[in-house]
Amino acid sequence: MKKILTTSTTAKIVLFLFLFLNITIYSQTDLKSKIGQMIMVGFSGTSVPDSLAYDLQQRNLGGVIFYANNLHDPQQIKNLTSQLKQLSKLPLFMATDQEGGIVARLTKRNGFSNTYTAYQLGTVFNSVDSTQAQAAEMAQWLSSCGINIDFAPVVDVDVNPNSPAIGAYGRSFSKDPLTVFNHASVFINEMHKQNIITSLKHFPGHGSAMTDSHLGFTDITNTWADSELVPYQKLLENNYSDMIMAGHLFNAHIDSLYPASISYNAVTGLLKNKLGFKGIVITDDMLMGAISTQYTFSKAIELAVNAGDDILLFAGNLINNKSIVDSVINIISQKVDDGTIAESTIDTAYNKIINMKQKYLSISLAENDISSRIVPDDFSIANYPNPFNPTTNIIFNVGRSSHVVIKVYNITGQLISELVNQDFAKGNYKVQFDGSRLASGIYFVVMQTPDILLTNKIVLVK
Repeated sequence: MKKILTTSTTAKIVLFLFLFLNITIYSQTDLKSKIGQMIMVGFSGTSVPDSLAYDLQQRNLGGVIFYANNLHDPQQIKNLTSQLKQLSKLPLFMATDQEGGIVARLTKRNGFSNTYTAYQLGTVFNSVDSTQAQAAEMAQWLSSCGINIDFAPVVDVDVNPNSPAIGAYGRSFSKDPLTVFNHASVFINEMHKQNIITSLKHFPGHGSAMTDSHLGFTDITNTWADSELVPYQKLLENNYSDMIMAGHLFNAHIDSLYPASISYNAVTGLLKNKLGFKGIVITDDMLMGAISTQYTFSKAIELAVNAGDDILLFAGNLINNKSIVDSVINIISQKVDDGTIAESTIDTAYNKIINMKQKYLSISLAENDISSRIVPDDFSIANYPNPFNPTTNIIFNVGRSSHVVIKVYNITGQLISELVNQDFAKGNYKVQFDGSRLASGIYFVVMQTPDILLTNKIVLVK
């Protein structure tokens, strides 16, 4: 007699399959998953593109950065950060540049207010109280939108008022290092009151530069002074331990070969060992001209990791229409395999990242183990047979009336097919996937509703 499974039994089997497959893919002890946490990317548009969703779900991407084009109005920003949280397997770093003045992503344009530049606050007004008040307001904006990292304050000293990336935009508080320290201190304190992580920039000091590292090689050898380290020294003496952004700044007195962002002498030798910084070091955008015009993509990544950078920042999430996250993970994992990068370097960076997420983003130790995450039992997806050739049935359960999208991706993150995109009432459903035109290999079926996102691995064998 053929045994008939009840809906409850079927749901339990589907849930088991989902958990089993995802533990295999997302185990946090896996090297590639650790590397994923070391990457932060930007993206285009005001909603989450499929490519980014795939990076979050399948590659354990650790962070995103928002630029002006991502941020339309307060409600849209809240919806965007909420969706990103749901997609991410671990609490997600979500960052932006909210310095004030010209470099501010939240402005009157998208429903907030225009703000003063650091130069106006620190030099024109020369008022720490004004800096404190503005920082408090901006911190509240960031918190209310779900953004948890501010790439600020700028602690570059205003050595050259005409410096094209700093002085020309009023991004430095003052030409006096101690004034920079004082204003940066109150800025950081106000951000911390709203549980916002901060990042000092641009180590070891961009204020004297005669060129802009966004555009190309930037040499500060003959313009930089030791006094530009004073704000860092004073803040570290006061137990600053959030993030510091390493600039793409070449100083032959620090390293005769490489700019600070990819220099072991600068990041590990000077910042970590000599100055004693224990927090996270993040690079400036690795796609900027100072790096991209001087080094191959692979070499730049190798140098950055070996320099001691904990997070690599990229302004976009695609390169040559392929996932930057996937490319970076593959490059680093290969270099670990061949001994060019020590696996202990990855472990050190990963542990720092997880510790900071535990401190600021309420991640528990249990959440750091993907197998312990609770999957909603009213929505599920699986397939049979698996492996299959050439067709398989995708079975999915809709726990409540909802709009459901089901898509199939290949191992590189390329969209293969959209199977479902419509409203469903509560119930169990089935759709067939035909792989007759595809090569043998692993594929992923992703089910998304406004509230959840589930993933199922399928294997085509011909």
